[in-house]
Amino acid sequence: MAGAAAVLEDDSLLSRLDRRLARAERVLALISGVFAFGLMVLAVVSVTGRNGFNEPLPGYVDWIEAFMPLIAILGISYVQRQGGHIRMDIVVGALRGRALWLAEWITTFLILVLMVALVWGSWAHFDRSFDFGAPMWSRDSSIDIGLPIWPAKLVVPIAFAVMCVRLVLQLWGYGRAFVLGLESPVAVPLVQSAAEIAAAEARQVEGRD
Repeated sequence: MAGAAAVLEDDSLLSRLDRRLARAERVLALISGVFAFGLMVLAVVSVTGRNGFNEPLPGYVDWIEAFMPLIAILGISYVQRQGGHIRMDIVVGALRGRALWLAEWITTFLILVLMVALVWGSWAHFDRSFDFGAPMWSRDSSIDIGLPIWPAKLVVPIAFAVMCVRLVLQLWGYGRAFVLGLESPVAVPLVQSAAEIAAAEARQVEGRD
């Protein structure tokens, strides 16, 4: 499993692109968090309505289904930049230098191939649902209250496309590190030791004081 990671920055074109994409990723992650909070609010409204007024929120399950892609998928590129996805750190952590960057480049490339295929497949899935000539532009809808499903389906290829851009930048970073023999490349997550994590947390606490 992934540990805490740091992303270094400098004035290079790669780092500038990384920072610009990171701003967009933070916005998407914030939207995901807002919808997660919204889902909790819906749960409170539904439970309160059921227990207090014997009238739960209509279409509660439909709203959950509509919110799920936003909560589960919209922030994946942000997590990828932070190095927070599941990975075999026990294997990668044993590598050093060019061997490490080559291993990271290969695994990142394989992820990119998968993500490109998922963008293509999820867009086709959205395209089958969307129709300008249909009511609410939708060929299908939720079972209970008839919510159009295409907005939730559109979230998936958008999030995966942002992830693809992130992976391309990381491939650039790992490739650059491999060719130049860099020890600490920019725009890629660098796994930190326990001591480095503790020092970073201490600096963060001191900054808040």
